Amino acid sequence: MFAVTFFDGEGWREGVVEADDDGQMLLREVALPADLPRLDGVIVGGFTDHHVHLELVDVDLLADSVLGRVVDLGGNVTVLGDLSARFVSLRSLNDRSLSEERSDETKRPRVARTSTVIEFAGAFLTPPGGYPSDRDWAPSGSFREIASTDDAAAAVAEMADAGATRIKVASNSDAGPVFDDDLLRTIIELAAARDLPVVVHAQGPGEAQRAARLGAAALAHAPFSERLSDEEIAVQAASVRWISTLAIHDDPERATAIDNVRRFHAAGGTVLYGTDMGNGPTPVDLHPGEVAALREAGIDGLALVRALAPADPRDPASVLLFLRGDADPLRARRLTPADLKV
Repeated sequence: MFAVTFFDGEGWREGVVEADDDGQMLLREVALPADLPRLDGVIVGGFTDHHVHLELVDVDLLADSVLGRVVDLGGNVTVLGDLSARFVSLRSLNDRSLSEERSDETKRPRVARTSTVIEFAGAFLTPPGGYPSDRDWAPSGSFREIASTDDAAAAVAEMADAGATRIKVASNSDAGPVFDDDLLRTIIELAAARDLPVVVHAQGPGEAQRAARLGAAALAHAPFSERLSDEEIAVQAASVRWISTLAIHDDPERATAIDNVRRFHAAGGTVLYGTDMGNGPTPVDLHPGEVAALREAGIDGLALVRALAPADPRDPASVLLFLRGDADPLRARRLTPADLKV
């Protein structure tokens, strides 16, 4: 048993960490016994990537990553529902198999192989001919073309019934038609009736502000197609969360996005780490380029940890990550019983 500093989702706290007889890593917030040895580092739960496309990557690579949760923002809802259920089954199977393993010195260190939690939005909702309906990369069933309120109601119900935890709307005027205000507002209201926040891909002049004005909960990408004014930034910071996805851009879009994020963060806005995993050769793990871009935008230290939204490490199902020294997330790795050797 070791004393340890850990992150509970809001700030740093004190507790103890130990490995039980089955090699399961356990963390508890308790009064620290006197003279307890201290772990040379800190612990956080698995990080969250708030914008991924799992049908475009080798999803099995998540098993060895430091990601405890991923949020798919556009894909075939049936495929994603099955994939999420498979990972839930893997978590249950791993918990059972862990308790059945023999204490054998020839085995690799026994640590809970908790699978990544998969959440998803299901299909992009887009107008007829809207983004991404004309894109070769869009998997079959990954978008729904919405022409009416009835179409919208059916699509929101379909995603909700399949287990979606949010709704994704495409509002990309650079690539094709977008919903008018009335239909976009209706989609947001229909989603709210199912307790589902709406995440909008807002691209093109005025689209980020329109999404905020009509009640979107989050932008799938920090605005990159235009520099927002300080007044517009203040409106965004008061009501909408931004998912970063800074590293997917080249200049000038990258510079524009970083400038927007720097001012949004300074205004008190909530920035969430997200990579658009699957958009190009992105790692199926923590993305060093995205972390570097967030730091360039002034998000570092505790603010960076919060953007990564790690799970509560006191949750027995959470991946436990070990960070040494300056608690740099890029040095995070999964905690093992070997780390608790004196």
